[in-house]
Amino acid sequence: MRYELYYWPTIQGRGEFIRLALEEAGADYIDVARRPGNRGVPAMMKLMNDRRLAHPPYAPPFLRAGKFIVAQTANILFFLGPRLGLAPRDEAGRSWAHQLQLTISDLIVEIHDTHHPVSGWLYFEEQRPAARRRTQDFWRYRVPKYLGYFERVLQNNGGKFCVGRRLSYVDLSLFQIVEGLRYAFPQRMKRFERKIPELVALHDRVAKRPRIKSYLASPRRIPFSQWGIYRYFKELDA
Repeated sequence: MRYELYYWPTIQGRGEFIRLALEEAGADYIDVARRPGNRGVPAMMKLMNDRRLAHPPYAPPFLRAGKFIVAQTANILFFLGPRLGLAPRDEAGRSWAHQLQLTISDLIVEIHDTHHPVSGWLYFEEQRPAARRRTQDFWRYRVPKYLGYFERVLQNNGGKFCVGRRLSYVDLSLFQIVEGLRYAFPQRMKRFERKIPELVALHDRVAKRPRIKSYLASPRRIPFSQWGIYRYFKELDA
């Protein structure tokens, strides 16, 4: 099946977690908004506002598989996981993977809110004091709790993968978490990584997987920038 991924064309954002799964699996997919001709975003907006759809998506990312449309990053990965061989076959394992991905979704919100703690509609410069305070709390309390949790998950599962004995979409998502934090907070992350050796090792293994390595070196991988979830501000990386 050819999948159609709908997301913004110039940022990694939440869509990147889905791209990594599709790329690792060698799936046949179209990144709709990045097609030539600048027609992808209007097509995405048209679907979101189509009153004929019984289950319209609220916001991107969403995925089209034939006539079926599924939205929300964790939900899309829950749908794709078994189809791409990136989730356990048993119900308990699939539920566990989904639970971990939902926790990653919570972490993504907290990462974004370090630089936009007051409102996504305001510029960073309009909420700088709040961002500094939020970032301090994030690294003091939230990063140790979240990344410490995933470190224990890896240890409890033998250290190689988070779920079962094979790579899952959860492992790919944690790769992206580490990559993004290294971009947004290079100094803070460098100091913290010694506390999460299993998670860092997982990141490195994922980066070396043939399809992921090829994807990261290709133009299909949108570079990090000052838009989206991860944004670098020197004053937040003290």
